[in-house]
Amino acid sequence: MQGYNVLHPMGWDAFGLPAEQYAIETGTHPKITTLRNINRFRTQLKSLGFSYDWNREISTIEPAYYKWTQWIFLQLLKRGLAYQAEVPVNWCPALGTVLANEEVVDGVSERGGHPVIRKPMRQWMLKITEYADRLLDDLDDLDWPESVKEMQRNWIGRSEGAEMDFRVLDSDGQERDIKITVYTTRPDTIFGATYLVVAPEHPLLSSLVSTTQSQNIEEYKNLASRKSDLERTELQKEKTGVFSGCYARNPASGEAIPIWVADYVLGSYGTGAIMAVPAHDTRDHEFALKFDISIHSVVMPDDESSSQSEKAYTGEGLIVNSSNLISGLDINGLSCQEATSKVIEWAEKTGNGKKKVNYKLRDWLFARQRYWGEPIPVVFLDGTGETVPLHEAELPLTLPELDDFTPTGTGEPPLSKAVSWVQTTEHSSGKPARRETSTMPQWAGSCWYYLRFMDPKNSKELVDKTKERYWSPVDVYVGGAEHAVLHLLYARFWHKVLYDIGVVSTKEPFKCVINQGIILGEMQYMVCKDVDGSYISADSTDTLGEYEQESIPEEKVMKSGDFFVMKDNPNIRLIARAHKMSKSRGNVVNPDDVVTEYGADSLRLYEMFMGPFRDSKTWNTSGIEGVHRFLGRMWRLIVGSSLPDGTFKGGTVVNDEEPTLEQLCTLHKCIAKVTEEIEGTRFNTGISAMMEFINAAYKWEKHPRKIIEPFILLLAPYAPHMSEELWFRLGHSNSLAYESFPKANPDYLKDSTIVLPIQINGKTRGTIQVEEGCSEEEAFKLASLDEKLSKFLDGKSIKKRIYVPGRILNVILDRQNIKASVR
Repeated sequence: MQGYNVLHPMGWDAFGLPAEQYAIETGTHPKITTLRNINRFRTQLKSLGFSYDWNREISTIEPAYYKWTQWIFLQLLKRGLAYQAEVPVNWCPALGTVLANEEVVDGVSERGGHPVIRKPMRQWMLKITEYADRLLDDLDDLDWPESVKEMQRNWIGRSEGAEMDFRVLDSDGQERDIKITVYTTRPDTIFGATYLVVAPEHPLLSSLVSTTQSQNIEEYKNLASRKSDLERTELQKEKTGVFSGCYARNPASGEAIPIWVADYVLGSYGTGAIMAVPAHDTRDHEFALKFDISIHSVVMPDDESSSQSEKAYTGEGLIVNSSNLISGLDINGLSCQEATSKVIEWAEKTGNGKKKVNYKLRDWLFARQRYWGEPIPVVFLDGTGETVPLHEAELPLTLPELDDFTPTGTGEPPLSKAVSWVQTTEHSSGKPARRETSTMPQWAGSCWYYLRFMDPKNSKELVDKTKERYWSPVDVYVGGAEHAVLHLLYARFWHKVLYDIGVVSTKEPFKCVINQGIILGEMQYMVCKDVDGSYISADSTDTLGEYEQESIPEEKVMKSGDFFVMKDNPNIRLIARAHKMSKSRGNVVNPDDVVTEYGADSLRLYEMFMGPFRDSKTWNTSGIEGVHRFLGRMWRLIVGSSLPDGTFKGGTVVNDEEPTLEQLCTLHKCIAKVTEEIEGTRFNTGISAMMEFINAAYKWEKHPRKIIEPFILLLAPYAPHMSEELWFRLGHSNSLAYESFPKANPDYLKDSTIVLPIQINGKTRGTIQVEEGCSEEEAFKLASLDEKLSKFLDGKSIKKRIYVPGRILNVILDRQNIKASVR
C-alpha cells in the first residue's frame, strides 16, 4: 500500500525427526502425515487472512526443491567444505539416530526422553570453521537484535592465545616421546600451571593411563559419554575427574605436574587438553580444591583487597613467581599483556609452542541416521570405498519408498533396508557402488529456502540471477531467538558459500531480524495448602515445593497491587504463572475455535493488541472480547444499527459532506500514530490509536466519506476481512489492497485547541477549550454553555466583554443589575 513490490511467501520446512518419530509411533508413512499437516496448516493460515503469495509456496520434502539442496551439497564437496570424519556423536539407541547437542537435555533426548551416549561414528561434516572470521566480522553490519548477534559471537567464540607443548614423563621422571599440546588464552600464567586436564575422549589418553588407574578411567569415560557438551561445560556443575596416574613436565617451570581426566574439558574444543592454573581460573580452582592439587599464584592484583581473597583471581596485574634460569624464561614484573607476548616469543624460539587463534565453533555434523531427510548425493565404490559425487544431471536423488523406516538399532540408517536402492553403479565408470544411507539434517532445507521463494518454479538453476539481485537481501526476517546459533548461523554460512561461487549477489542473507515473543497459555492460579488442608499465602514461606498446591478458577481471583489473591480472602496470595502452550499441559488454544466464535479479524487484532510484538505475552480468552466489541462498534458507526432481526442494511451511513477541522485533525493524528507504530512493530499501540479515533467519531453527528475511507485503509492490515467488506459497502469495486496507505498531513497534526481563561468582573472563574483563532462570540457562547461558568452568567446583564484572542475573555457584569437581583 506504499508502492513497493513485497515478497511475503509461505512454505514448509518438513523433513526431520518429529515427523519420522510420529510415523514410527503410528505406522504411517511420514510423507502422508506431513502432507496432511501441511494441508491443515494451509487451511488455518488462509482462514486468518495472511497476505502470503501462495503461488510461491514451497516444501523442503518435494524432490523439485531438494534437488537444489543436494546441488548445494555437491558444491560444498567440490570445494573441500564437505568431508567425512570419525567424530564422537550423541547416539540415541532408542531413536536410532545421532542427535545434535541442542537435542540432548540432561543426558536424554529432548524428544521422548531416551538415554543418549557418546560414541565415535564416521559422519559427514561441513567445514563451517573455514568461514568463522567472516561470520564474526560481518555481524557488525547487520540490523539484528544485539542479543542475537552476541549469541553468535559467543558461539563462534574467537580467542587469541597460544598452543603449548608439555612432555609426558615415564615412571622414572624421564621425558617420553609423547607430548600433550594445550591451548590457552593466558600464556602469561604458565608458571602457575600445576596440573593438566585431558578430555575423556582425548586420542592420547590410552597411552597416558597407568595400569593401576585404567579401570577407573574406563568407568569415568563411560559416565562422560552419557552427558552432552552443554552439561559437561555447565559452570555450576560439580567438578568430577580421575587422576591418570601419569605426569608431564611444565616447559616453563620444569616441574612435573599430574595429568588428570575431567569432563569439563571437551575433545572438540582447542586441542582437547588444558593447562590448569587454579590460582587464576575459577573452574581450575574448584577442581584443585576438591582434589587437593597445589595452587601457585603468579599474578599480583593491582587491587590489594583482591590479593587477600581466597577465590581465584582472574584479572590483570603484575606477573610474580615466574622465572626459571634453566628454561630461560623470566617474566617477573611484567604486565599480563607484556608477559603473554614474551611467553609466546620464548615458546616459538624454543619449540615449546606457538601463537594460535582458536574458535569454539566446531565443524557442522551434517548427517543423521534416519529415513526422513534429503538423501546425500554420493556413492562409495565397492572394494575401495572411494567417495564419488553424483553427476548434477542425476539430481534429484529421491528417497526410496520404505514400508519399514524404523531404526535398525545397529547404527546403520533405515535407508540401508532399501537394498535395491542402496546397490547401484557409479555413473561414469559403471562400477558397482553403494549409496550413502545417512540423510541430511533437518537444517539443510531451511538454509536456503528464502532464495527459492524468489524463483520457486525454476528447474534450470537454484535462482535466476536477475530475480535474486532484485529481491536480495531479505529486508525483514521474523523468527524466534531459539534459531540464533543454529538455523541463522547455518543459513549465513551457506549464503557466503553461494556468494563465493557467484549464485547470490549479497554477502548476507537477512538484512534485519526481529525476534517475536511467544504467546503463553492462559494464566494459571495455584494456592498452597498445609498438612491440614488449610490455605496458606504464597509469601509466607520460601519452600513452596513442600506444600500441596490446588488450582483456583479465575473467577475466584482478584489482582492486588502486583500480585493475585483470593477474592474471599485477600490475605491469601496465590502463585500465578503462565506456561508455553503444549498438548501435555492442556493449555493449547485452537485458532479454529476462536475464529468460529469471534471471527478471524478479532483473533488477529487480539494477538497484536496483547502487548509489544517482541515480548512474550499471556493468552486470555476473555481479553479477545474487548477487541471483538471494538470491531462491532466500528461496524455500527459506519454501517448503522442492526435491524430487529439482527441483520444490517446494505451500504453505510457515511455522507459526502466536507469534514470539519476537528474531524480532519482527529483522523490525521490517528494516521500519524498508526504509521509510526507499524514501522516500529508496536501494533498494540497502533490499535489503541484506532480505538481512540472510534471513541471520538461516536461524538460526531455526521461521518464524512473523506474521514471514514482513510480510516478503513488504516485498519486494513490489522483486520482485512471487515475492512474489505466496508470498502465494498462504500461503493468501491476493487480490493483496498491496491489503494495507497493514508499519509498524515502535518497541517492537521498541530494542536489547534487552546485553554482560554474566563474572568467575571476581573476574577478568574474557570477555563474553556477553544479552537485557535476562535472569535469573541464563539468563546462567549462556549463559556455560557460551561456548567461551572454558566451560574455566573445566567440571567445577568452584561455591561461589556474584553477579549484578547488566545489569551483571555473578561466578562464585565452590570453592577446595578447585580444589586437589584440581591435585594
